[in-house]
Amino acid sequence: MITELIDLENYLMNLEAKGFKFKDDAISFIYFGKQSTGTDDYVVSLAIELTLKTQKRFDGSFYLSLLERFKEHKIKTKTEAYKLMEKMGLKAHN
Repeated sequence: MITELIDLENYLMNLEAKGFKFKDDAISFIYFGKQSTGTDDYVVSLAIELTLKTQKRFDGSFYLSLLERFKEHKIKTKTEAYKLMEKMGLKAHN
C-alpha cells in the first residue's frame, strides 16, 4: 500500500519484501525517471504500482510514459491516477 508519506526507497524495499525483485538497472531507471520528470516520491510510487499491475512486471518504457502523463495531467492522488489510466484505456489488475 502506498501512502503519501512513504519515500521511494522504502516503497521499493517494501515491494522487494513482497517478492518483487528489481535489477540494479531497473532501480537506476526508476530514479532516472523521477529526476527527469521532477516527480515526487508518491507519484513515482504510483507509476511503479500501476506499471506492475498493468504489465505484470517492471517495464521501464511504460513506467516512464506513465510518469510523463502523470506530470502532464498534474496527477497528485491515487484516484486521479486510476481515472487517467481508465481514460487511456488501461486497466490495472489487482
